[in-house]
Amino acid sequence: MVVNVRKNTTGLKSPRAEVLWFIFVVNMEYLGFFGAVLIGISLGLIGGGGSILTVPLLTYVFGIDPFLATGYSLIIVGIAAAVGGFGSLRVGNVDLSAVLGFGIPSTISVFLTRKFLVPKIPDTLWVIEGVFTLEKGPFLLLLFALLMAIASYKMIWGRPPKGAVKSSPVLLAIQGFAVGLITGVVGAGGGFIIVPALVVLSGLEMKKAVGSSLMIIAINSSIGALGDLTNEDLQLDGTFLLIIVALAVLGMGIGKQLSQRISGAKLKPIFGYFIIVASFGIVTAEIIKLTS
Repeated sequence: MVVNVRKNTTGLKSPRAEVLWFIFVVNMEYLGFFGAVLIGISLGLIGGGGSILTVPLLTYVFGIDPFLATGYSLIIVGIAAAVGGFGSLRVGNVDLSAVLGFGIPSTISVFLTRKFLVPKIPDTLWVIEGVFTLEKGPFLLLLFALLMAIASYKMIWGRPPKGAVKSSPVLLAIQGFAVGLITGVVGAGGGFIIVPALVVLSGLEMKKAVGSSLMIIAINSSIGALGDLTNEDLQLDGTFLLIIVALAVLGMGIGKQLSQRISGAKLKPIFGYFIIVASFGIVTAEIIKLTS
């Protein structure tokens, strides 16, 4: 076992029940490992989307606290994106001026958010006596579900950018700061926002936008994780992280290979529908918890 994802809460003490529970937990872990590979594949194919899977995967499959899961997500996605980003840099598919123009304000935003804003979110946000109590963990998951819904809409129905309207460093910096805020709060890289922004505001063609997006995600996630590492309240499991990161990097390699044969544009809608189902599942699960 890599991580104790779930405790036996069935109330059954028979050996057969214990064996069945053990099989269930093991299968859930294998599902989680497969999901880690999918995170990397998505990043390699379309330059984003993988981080949307990471927090739900860590929370619902591995049983990690939602707040801690956002920190884990930054490390996992950051390293996988860095591997893909440097690969794109080697073949000339990264625009460093766009990375700096978008990345610097985004980096500042994500560090400040993880270091100062997120720790200030109270453990209990809203209480209605006798009805429900909204705590930090469920709040972050519901916020993440909203972000997933927006991402899926863009993947399924969003029109692909046709080219730059006008190069706008100011708008690029503003959007970079906003993406940093999103990354900092929910642990998502924001590739589904970054790629269109680079195409429209910097005039990059898609391959360069995807490569540049990976570099920006890597920088943002690394800075956000740095903010977490300075937080003494967070205890990270290094062995577990190493395994998930290795699987995500493997997925990144697979995604890069597939991108030479499969159009990322064709896969986006499929991935988008999957995210819609996942976001609906998160909302349903959290509402049931809140009202039970």
